Amino acid sequence: MLELIDITKVYKGQKRAVDGLTLRLGPGLVGLLGPNGAGKSSLLRIAATVTRPTRGQVRFDGADAVTRPAPLRRALGYLPQDFGVYPHLTGQEFLTYLAAVRGLSHRSARARVGELLDLVNLAHAAKRPLGGYSGGMLRRVGIAQALLADPRVIVVDEPTAGLDPEERVRFRNLLSDLSADRSVLLSTHIVSDVESVATRIVVMAAGRIRFDGDPGDLVRSVAGHVWELPVAPADLPGVQQRMPVTRQIRTGGHVRVRVLATQRPAPDATPVAPDLSDAYLAVTR
Repeated sequence: MLELIDITKVYKGQKRAVDGLTLRLGPGLVGLLGPNGAGKSSLLRIAATVTRPTRGQVRFDGADAVTRPAPLRRALGYLPQDFGVYPHLTGQEFLTYLAAVRGLSHRSARARVGELLDLVNLAHAAKRPLGGYSGGMLRRVGIAQALLADPRVIVVDEPTAGLDPEERVRFRNLLSDLSADRSVLLSTHIVSDVESVATRIVVMAAGRIRFDGDPGDLVRSVAGHVWELPVAPADLPGVQQRMPVTRQIRTGGHVRVRVLATQRPAPDATPVAPDLSDAYLAVTR
């Protein structure tokens, strides 16, 4: 459905944000992982036709979406990382306005807006001005607007920022359900956002793809390279300098750290089964 072919994006006076990247999306949920500055947001803005690539092609259903973006825009639901609202409008008014922009009839818009406000748990605040919403509530408004026109392609950038744990789970499950017959591209630097719902993982770093495939294959790529060991708090900085530390837990007078190493890093180190967070850190490092 959506193809990004040999995409390069160079901003004036800056290094390449995206560097010769190719990504093809069909039905399913693709988790786009990468550290801050990896180029994820630049890639998503190109996929959403918000900005043009310096080089490369964006194709939707086989047609050029750079020179003729309208078909993709009609089929697209997009939530950018920085989502702005009109603070004096209520949540209901704002979504109704955006529904009109998307071409929904007044009757269809009224029904769809009510449905989405329920879906993102904002029905109780529908008639309150957006200027009084919390950051998490505004993020839920952003999620609702991305779904207004029942899109075939959904592109969301850091969608769970500001959401509480229950809302994060609700939104992940929603995207998982939607991905059964749509293309969903979810960009995040939080592994748990995609761990349980992504059918495919793409890891970006420095503008390039470092991994693209099944989440299980990514985890298996670091099998035998993950260890746990106790470390005195004073020795922790030295351990962090020598090897990647994926997590740490303080227990009594020691810190139990989880590290990546191709060989046993210390006599008291214990091998442990890897998870997606371990594999992600290994790839980006």
